[in-house]
Amino acid sequence: MSQTNDTLNPFDPTGLFKSLRDSGMDSWAKMMIQLVNTEAYAHATAAMLDAWLSTSAPFRKAIESSMTQALTNLQMPTRDDVISLAERMTNIELRLDDLDAKLDEGRRAAAQKAGGADARPNTGENQP
Repeated sequence: MSQTNDTLNPFDPTGLFKSLRDSGMDSWAKMMIQLVNTEAYAHATAAMLDAWLSTSAPFRKAIESSMTQALTNLQMPTRDDVISLAERMTNIELRLDDLDAKLDEGRRAAAQKAGGADARPNTGENQP
């Protein structure tokens, strides 16, 4: 949307400032793109992030321990408690699926042994 000098409205008092702003923004954008796409910028950013992460680790551990202590005092589950419970529930669900599969196998074997008269496919619904 930048305007050139050929299309400027001579009666617009801010038209010159708008065109100066647009050309300035375009030149800054081009310069920043060139700066950000250099290896030196990538290395500097990586070094800064590494320094920030290494200095923030003790604070993060302190916050985690104080949060764990506060939750324990309030008799609420911590993150580790919830993760442990989710793992246990997943294990129980897998065992129930295995038992269900074995029960279906037993039913099919018993139905085939009885002559197939009672052999109905398992549709997942409760059958009488």
